[in-house]
Amino acid sequence: MFAKTRTNAESASAMKMESIWRRVLGGGQAPIWIATVVLFAVSPLVAPGSLKASALLSMLPFAAVLAIAAVGQMLVIQQRGLDLSVPGMMAFGAGLVTGLSQWYGWPVWASIAGAIILPAIAGLISGIIVTRFGVMPLVVTLGMNAILLGTVFALSNGTPAGAPQEIADFTKGSVGIVPNALIIAVVVIVVGGFIAQRSIVGRKLTAVGVSERAASAVGFRVTLYQTMAYALAGAAFGIAAILYAGYVTTPPLFYGDKYLLPTITAVVLGGTALTGGRAALISTGVAALFLTQLGQLLRAVGWQESFQLIAQAVVLLIVILARAIVPMVSSSIKARREATESQTVRA
Repeated sequence: MFAKTRTNAESASAMKMESIWRRVLGGGQAPIWIATVVLFAVSPLVAPGSLKASALLSMLPFAAVLAIAAVGQMLVIQQRGLDLSVPGMMAFGAGLVTGLSQWYGWPVWASIAGAIILPAIAGLISGIIVTRFGVMPLVVTLGMNAILLGTVFALSNGTPAGAPQEIADFTKGSVGIVPNALIIAVVVIVVGGFIAQRSIVGRKLTAVGVSERAASAVGFRVTLYQTMAYALAGAAFGIAAILYAGYVTTPPLFYGDKYLLPTITAVVLGGTALTGGRAALISTGVAALFLTQLGQLLRAVGWQESFQLIAQAVVLLIVILARAIVPMVSSSIKARREATESQTVRA
């Protein structure tokens, strides 16, 4: 009797440890929080001064831009898509907020509105083509990316414009020691998280992402919510582009290329599955902070941007493999334990 009780206790302990490791390594939101804490802990050891106030204040606005852009990518991935129009969307938004004011005399508020609404319309068009005509999201968004980059080049005639002074002042400003760009990112993530978790629209978006067939069976307008996701993603890209343009003042025409891989990586690291389903907004924001700090750390030790992209790709690959391998290993261990317990009971 004592031996049987001991065996049950050991089994329960093993199951608890297995659950912990599965959560840490196999997906969910816990890994990116742990990784971010570890990264900031080791940063001063690798690059002294990397956590000084000046370094952090110069890093946080870029983390904010990536976080907002990653939220847009997450909305599409939640619907089992992948948005390859990020470079074009970002370039388009920045081109609008700078060019409409400088070259066409638009007031600042109208330039800001145009930089959000027009990318949202571009996203809406992509969503319609995907949902109504059944074209693969990769093909549609890649085509939209080419159209937007061509539009940017045509509007600018190959010459980037500068951000209006009001936008530059706001983006570079702060409330106390907190950069305004970071505040905007937090607002976007918190509002988005509230909508996703507490509103009917957010819950329907999640339900459609989990299973189109089940959502359709209960009467949800699947194509409407999927199309909405692409439009909202376009708006998020536009907001991110405005912040970037204001912070760097004169953004390069095609700067958005460097945001495609990081947005996907941030979404995956944040815990949103590439197969769709529940979105993890806050953890996606944390992942954006992790990637931005990682990039700053790699630059501090002399890594070129090309090697930084390789590092991001390696991180993404490791996470994807871990999420595929860990459940398989966990299932194998569970099957072996159940077989052992069954033999013990028979004995």
